[in-house]
Amino acid sequence: MLITRRLEFDAGHRIPQHKSQCRHLHGHRYAIEVTLSGSIIVAPGAPEEGMVMDYSDVKAVAQKYVVAPWDHAFLVYAGDTVVADFLKTLEDHKTVVLDCIPTAENLAAKAFQILDMAYNDVYGNNLRLERVRLFETPNNWADAVRGEV
Repeated sequence: MLITRRLEFDAGHRIPQHKSQCRHLHGHRYAIEVTLSGSIIVAPGAPEEGMVMDYSDVKAVAQKYVVAPWDHAFLVYAGDTVVADFLKTLEDHKTVVLDCIPTAENLAAKAFQILDMAYNDVYGNNLRLERVRLFETPNNWADAVRGEV
């Protein structure tokens, strides 16, 4: 069985070598969808009976490990030294320095790597992360899928 939870956050970024507008500092209203697989829990009387995972628990994990750290932050590539160095001069600025250029594809892959260990088999029902879909805009997204990341 597959289940999916969607969360949203706001963040800034830039693609330093982009040939068009994305080379400039800008932001997005991102959405992230977390898809998990697992068996439906059949333990009579268990709070999660009939579920793969409680959706509030799915949200809590994604919130803790990806959404809260990235929300209202500037996601900057460590190799983009001009911007990374500038952001260091801003007092109390929320900056997340990444080892990759913050494209939708790389952010989806990074989120998958972060969340893969967080969603372990907590209920004994073979729970595992299958896909992270990261929307950069309502019309553009990237999928990081198990076995392809």
